[in-house]
Amino acid sequence: MKHSTTPQTRRGHRGGPARRIGRTLALVLPVVLVLSGTLAVTRVNWTGSPSSVLTASDVTSAAVSSKAVSRAPQDVLRDQLLTELQEKNPGVVLTHLQQAVDGRPSLARHCSSIARALGRAAVRIYGAPRAQSYARPVCDTAFASGVLAAHS
Repeated sequence: MKHSTTPQTRRGHRGGPARRIGRTLALVLPVVLVLSGTLAVTRVNWTGSPSSVLTASDVTSAAVSSKAVSRAPQDVLRDQLLTELQEKNPGVVLTHLQQAVDGRPSLARHCSSIARALGRAAVRIYGAPRAQSYARPVCDTAFASGVLAAHS
């Protein structure tokens, strides 16, 4: 009697949630690794014009209104960028986020959470594949993480 060395596979089994998560990670993880590893140390002015710089005074002045109680600068910046995302593409908005953090270093510790919020919002507006195409190495790939979280 001859025995086969080929393992038998189950036919008709398509995989469950774990397999779908694995496939999603297999598609997104290389992009995240390339962005975080290769491009994380570069700083590029993506717009090419210094006139679109979002300054720290813009963030501060937006926080002051006639009726509102003053809010934290990072909350004001996040809301301002989410509003801007409705009118402009994520690449422009991410550039403004980087410029705001460069202009006001105290915002750096909030940069990742703002970028993740922008990533989630971009998925709602543009869909996951197009939103991912705008990913930049701003805040250590947090935008890409937000896209992945909203897509999963």
